[in-house]
Amino acid sequence: MPKMKTKSSAKKRFKLTGTGKIKRKHAFKSHILTKKSKKRKLKLTHDGLVHEADENNVKLMLRMK
Repeated sequence: MPKMKTKSSAKKRFKLTGTGKIKRKHAFKSHILTKKSKKRKLKLTHDGLVHEADENNVKLMLRMK
């Protein structure tokens, strides 16, 4: 039986924390930044965590489940 491959898109977008949570980047920070406020861009800079409702789907994509 061949090995299960992880989704390439998922392994580029998500990282695992030490406690087993999944980190993600915020969207809307790549272009058209002139009309966005400094405060909004600063908040988008920091990493967020994947919501509990989406964790199972992300873990399936990363083949952790």
